[in-house]
Amino acid sequence: MIIGTAGHIDHGKTTLVRALTGVDTDRLPEEKKRGISIELGYAFLDVPGAPEGDRIGFIDVPGHERLVHTMVSGASGIDFALLLVAADDGPMPQTLEHLSVLAMLGIGRGAVVITKTDRADATRVAEVRAQMADLLAGTPLAQAPVLAVSATTGDGVDELRAIIFEANNDYSTPTSGQNHSDSLPAAFRLAVDRAFTLAGTGTVVTGTMHAGQVAVGDEVALVPGSLRARVRSLHAQNRPVQQARAGQRCAVALVGIAKEQVARGQWLTAPAVALTTDRIDVQLTLWQGEAKALRSGARVLAHIGAEQVAASVALLDADSLAPGASALAQLVLHSPIGAWHGERVLLRDAAASRTLAGGRVLDPHAPARYRRTPQRLAELAALGLPTVAERLAALVSAAPHGVDLTRLAAAQGLLTLPIDALPNTALTHDGWALGAMQIEAFSAALLAALAQFHDRQPDELGPDAARLRRLAAPRLPLPLWQALLDQLAGSGHIVTHGAFVHLPTHRAQLSATEARIAQKVQPLLTVSGFEGLWARDLAKDVREAEPLVRATLARLARRGELHQVVKDLYFLPATMRHLATLARQVGAAHAGEVQASDFRDATGLGRKRAIQILEYFDRVGLTRRVGDVHKLRAECTLFVA
Repeated sequence: MIIGTAGHIDHGKTTLVRALTGVDTDRLPEEKKRGISIELGYAFLDVPGAPEGDRIGFIDVPGHERLVHTMVSGASGIDFALLLVAADDGPMPQTLEHLSVLAMLGIGRGAVVITKTDRADATRVAEVRAQMADLLAGTPLAQAPVLAVSATTGDGVDELRAIIFEANNDYSTPTSGQNHSDSLPAAFRLAVDRAFTLAGTGTVVTGTMHAGQVAVGDEVALVPGSLRARVRSLHAQNRPVQQARAGQRCAVALVGIAKEQVARGQWLTAPAVALTTDRIDVQLTLWQGEAKALRSGARVLAHIGAEQVAASVALLDADSLAPGASALAQLVLHSPIGAWHGERVLLRDAAASRTLAGGRVLDPHAPARYRRTPQRLAELAALGLPTVAERLAALVSAAPHGVDLTRLAAAQGLLTLPIDALPNTALTHDGWALGAMQIEAFSAALLAALAQFHDRQPDELGPDAARLRRLAAPRLPLPLWQALLDQLAGSGHIVTHGAFVHLPTHRAQLSATEARIAQKVQPLLTVSGFEGLWARDLAKDVREAEPLVRATLARLARRGELHQVVKDLYFLPATMRHLATLARQVGAAHAGEVQASDFRDATGLGRKRAIQILEYFDRVGLTRRVGDVHKLRAECTLFVA
C-alpha cells in the first residue's frame, strides 16, 4: 500500500513521516537548508507480523503552492491519504487545494491529522477539528478519522500507526482504480517520476506501480515512444526483489535505455499494452468548491500518472458542467501521453492556480469525429460499467462495426479479455467480435445486395466477395466480413463458388455453345501451368471463333470457374490456389512481405508474369500493395484448398 501526505507548507508532513518511519524524506541539500520539501520524498514502514517484503510506502509531497504539480504527481499514485493541518495555523490555502486534489482523484481512504498539538490547547484543537469537518463535507474523505498528533512529543503517533496498519490489512485495490474483481491478468504499468544512473547498474527509473506485476528479465516498453528495454534488477518498497506488484514503489534498473531517454511522466508498461494517445474520453466531475461551471473549449492542465500536459475540454453529454456535477468529456491533449481505462485524471486551470475537476479515463482511443453522437455515447456508457465482462458484452452489443478485441484489451490495460462473457449470439473471429443485432443488420444488407446484383446482371454467377463487401458492408472489418460469409454459407443462405458469392436460387447457365467451348479449353488450361493462356491462343487451339471464345471465357470467370488475371489471360482455380500457396510461403519467409523477385524465383516465371499475378492478388484481397512490396493479408481465406 502507498500512503501520501497532503497539506499546507510547514504543517509537519515530513516530520510526521519521520516519526512514523524513522526516515527523513528531505534528501536534497536545498530541502535541508530551507526546511521544506521541494521534490517527492519516500519512506517505508514494515508491517508487524506480515510476510517478508510486506511494507507500507510513504510519498511525502511538497506543500508550497508553486509545487502543486509535484504534489499531484505523487498523489496520483497513492492508495491512502494523510491530510495534515497544523493546530496553531488551522486550515490554510494549500490545505483546501490539496483536499481538492485528493477528492478529484477519487481518493476516499485516508485520515485527517491535526499536527503540532503541542503548540495549541484542547480548545484550539477542537476548533480545528470542526473546521476540517466542514471542509471535508461532501468529499470522498468525509468519513475519514480525525486524529490529534504531535510528532515532536509522540502523542497520537502510535494511534495513527495502528490506523495505518489496519488500512493496510484491508488494502486490495491498486492505485489505478482498475476493477480486479474480474480476476483478469492486468498488464504491468509504472508511472515514472525519476530517472538516474547508478555506477555498475546503469539506468534506473522509479515510480509507483499502477497495475500488474514485473519480474527481473522481463521486456518492458517506454511510452510515449517506441523504446524497449529489459529489466536488469528490481527494488520494491526499498528492498531488492525478483518480482514487484501493483501498489508498490519500485526502482527498475533497465538494459537498453539511457537515462537521457527517460522523462518524468512517461510510463513503463508491458509491451502488449504500450499505447500512446492525444485524445481521451473521460468521466469528469467538477470540484464542488469551484465558483463557476465548466464549458467546452476550456483550456486546462491535465495530470495523468506523473505527467502534466496542456489540454482542451469538450463536453459530450452536457452543455456545461456545474460544480459538484459529473459529465462525459473528451480531453484533447497538446502532446501525446500514455493512458488506460480507469486511470485517474486531474484537471487544473491553465494558469495552474487551482484544481478544477477530476475523473477517470473511459477510452484512450477517443475519436476526433462523431464524438457526441448517440452511438458514441452508448459506447461510452458501456465503457463506464463496473466490470470488464460487463463492459465487453455491452460494447460488443453497441459497436456498429464490431470490436477489435486486441485493441480493447490494451486500452483496458489487460493481457486478455473474458471472451466467454459474450453471448452465444455474438460472432467472434480472428480477434474481432460482432453483436447479434449487427449480425442481423449486415446479413440483411448482404442478402439484399446479392438480390439486387442478380436482378441487374442475371447472366453472371454473382459478385466476388470483395466487391460484395463494398456493396453491402464497406466499413465492416475484413475478419468479421469473412466470418459473416462463412456463417451465412454454413446456414445455406448464400453459396460461395471460389471467390464468388450468389444466392442459392441463382445459377448463371451456360449455353450449349459455351458448354462445348468450356469443355474444349479445360485440358489446355490444365497443361498451361503457371503461365496461363491468352484468349486468342485458346481460340486458335480449339478452332473456334475468337469473339465466341473470349465471351465464353469471360462468362466462366464470372461463374468463378476461371480467373482472368489481366485482360484475356486466364488461369484455372487449381493453378491459382497453387500460386497463392507459393505467395504465402514467400511471405512467411519475409515477415509477411512478398517481393516480385522472390515470387518470380519461387514460381519460375518471368518478372512480368509474376508481377501480373501479384497485382491480381492485390485486387482480390490476398495481398495489398505497400510501396514496392505486396503484404499478405493474414485474415484472407481466398485460394485455400
